[in-house]
Amino acid sequence: MARRNDHTREELTELTLAAVKTFLSDKSHHELSLRKIANLVGYVPSTLVNIFGNYNLLLLHVIAETLDELSEQAQSILANEQQPKQALYQLAYCYHDFACDNRYRWQLIFDHNMNGESLPEWQALRIEKMTGMLEGLLKLLSPDRSCTEVVQASRVLWAGVHGITLLSVDDKFFAAEPIDGKKLISNLLSHYLTDW
Repeated sequence: MARRNDHTREELTELTLAAVKTFLSDKSHHELSLRKIANLVGYVPSTLVNIFGNYNLLLLHVIAETLDELSEQAQSILANEQQPKQALYQLAYCYHDFACDNRYRWQLIFDHNMNGESLPEWQALRIEKMTGMLEGLLKLLSPDRSCTEVVQASRVLWAGVHGITLLSVDDKFFAAEPIDGKKLISNLLSHYLTDW
């Protein structure tokens, strides 16, 4: 085991999060535990508790980094696409592709539970940033809509895209022929936006 002073607090934080992300590149978070993570980084579990507060918050930091990566990709799309409607499609495809490329990290985002604790503000802000991108595009597409209508529409679209993505990631379409999740997303968006 590493000694307490082998790494600074910041180094141990980075080392731990990197180890968990590497683990999640091909295994589910259900196979993780505080003890397993501690073994991966060569420290005792109590050291990680001192750094992160508890196992739940450690996982939340992994989720935060995952959301940051998704947000960077999404912002890059918005910066390079001038047409709001096309940007909306690209944002949805980005979400789908990110989940397919990072299956176990993406699943952790939605399987994680705060177990009655409040979501820290630093995490809530990340979520608001992601939903804000979608709301901003919808507002550009239909500037006369109220804030309530924009929020509701954004949640309908997100729920639909999320559902299709979930079925894609888990390969649960239950069809005789392979189904392209991105084609389903395109279908969903085109029909919804026609009414919007």
